[in-house]
Amino acid sequence: MKVLFIGDVVGSVGQEMVREYLPKLKSKYKPQATIVNGENAAGGRGITEKIYKEFLQNGVDAVTMGNHTWDQREIFDFIDDAKKLIRPANYPSSVGVPGKGIAYIKINQQELAVINLHGRVFMGDFEDPFQIGMKLVEEAKKRTPHILIDFHGEATSEKEAMGWYMDGHASAVLGTHTHVQTNDQRILPSGTGYMSDVGMTGFYDGILGMKREAIIKKFLTQLPARFEVPDNGRKKLNGCFIEFDNVTGKTKVIESIRIDDDTPFYD
Repeated sequence: MKVLFIGDVVGSVGQEMVREYLPKLKSKYKPQATIVNGENAAGGRGITEKIYKEFLQNGVDAVTMGNHTWDQREIFDFIDDAKKLIRPANYPSSVGVPGKGIAYIKINQQELAVINLHGRVFMGDFEDPFQIGMKLVEEAKKRTPHILIDFHGEATSEKEAMGWYMDGHASAVLGTHTHVQTNDQRILPSGTGYMSDVGMTGFYDGILGMKREAIIKKFLTQLPARFEVPDNGRKKLNGCFIEFDNVTGKTKVIESIRIDDDTPFYD
């Protein structure tokens, strides 16, 4: 089973990169499933139903989320009907949070389980992603050995801990949220593919996909600043390609993907 994962899509610039390069990436890697983190797709904050449906029309099989899940109010109107939209599973379970934290992608006679978890270090109050994650993995194992976790977190230590905790249980643990691609993709000893952060897809000459000026000014002055996502400019796409063993679900191959003006795409 071959899976393509595209890191945090930021704004319209990121959406353009998905439209432009997803067909080329599919031609090169021939994935059976494509997953996109879309929590920044609507101007850097959240996702709209229109953008979600455009992702699916462009060939995306599942969209994961993160700390900006609820930033667009309209998500409350469609998330329960969006079968391929996955929000972090470790929101408080007792208060009726809409949406779901796990989804299954049908691939011929097999399935891929996709789980979204939210980190807690520097990220706010959430239920324990480790315990909830393992519970979901055990649930998914009853249906499929192919289980991918998008762990949306700030601290690399927490992400590494999740990778080791899930080694031999999940097929892969891929980090999102920091928007900076890490060069640490590897296969852990018991067969779980791991990468601390897949990176982001969006404006290349900004800071985390945002315009530079306001962010630099904030660091210089410590005054409040409005961060904006540009509508044009040089673009980049960050992602990850993974291949799982058809029987065991263990990772056989994990490769980072980087496309920008300094790292051209070769098919």
